[in-house]
Amino acid sequence: MNHVPDEIRKQTVLDAPQDKVWAALSDAAKFGAWFGAAVEGPFVAGARVWASIQPTQVDAQVAKSQEPFAGMRFPLDVVTVDAPTTLAFRWTPGAAEVKPGDPTTLVTFTLRAVDDAHTELTIVESGFAQIPLDRRAQAFADNDGGWAAQLVLIAKFLARGA
Repeated sequence: MNHVPDEIRKQTVLDAPQDKVWAALSDAAKFGAWFGAAVEGPFVAGARVWASIQPTQVDAQVAKSQEPFAGMRFPLDVVTVDAPTTLAFRWTPGAAEVKPGDPTTLVTFTLRAVDDAHTELTIVESGFAQIPLDRRAQAFADNDGGWAAQLVLIAKFLARGA
């Protein structure tokens, strides 16, 4: 059996000031527009918000790949909202249906101003060692590619001046 790492780490420098990137992350409607989900409430630490897959508004090709999953609902348990640097939530990767008690991973978005016009975004998803073996490798592979795509999507969203 191949070893699956416990975390995914993706990083990029975005061509936008930190306050604009923070708004794209922390405003649930803006987050959903680039991420590809309708988020049913604000991101508030300690809250559970539900989201459903809704094709991204910033990339037609990615939107097409999301279409088969449109309407799929999943919870986001918001852990941290620390403006303007950190947003974190827990979710259940690789599950077709989320059940109470399912193990979750922690997704943390961290922002750091590079200068007045550029922001470093780091996304870390950790806790894959807790995911059941029968879906761990696939969940890791899907999310590894997914987070790479999300870095491109948020950059496109910000480039539109959103």
